[in-house]
Amino acid sequence: MDIQDVIREQLANNPVVLYMKGSPQFPQCGFSSTAVQVLKGCGVREVLAVNVLADNDIRQGIKEYSNWPTIPQLYVKGEFVGGSDIMREMYESGELQQMLKDAGAVGEDAA
Repeated sequence: MDIQDVIREQLANNPVVLYMKGSPQFPQCGFSSTAVQVLKGCGVREVLAVNVLADNDIRQGIKEYSNWPTIPQLYVKGEFVGGSDIMREMYESGELQQMLKDAGAVGEDAA
């Protein structure tokens, strides 16, 4: 299976996927930390967090997949949402919470 197939499988099998540097428990850059905090603020129950620092093929492959040069990258229901700045803007407007709620990724007590 080539790296693009791996990425497609990750996105198909998980409603919320965050390609980031590090892990949600230990982000390795400020932008990834911001992305994790935004998702927590939205009340996301479950996210597949993929540490791109652990696999250079994934790190390069996701940039090619999305045609987006930076990490982190958020996907909801297989669709590319954006990086931490876009996530923050969407969170502030309420758009991200609604998108995540529509995807079934938010608990009933959140959003």
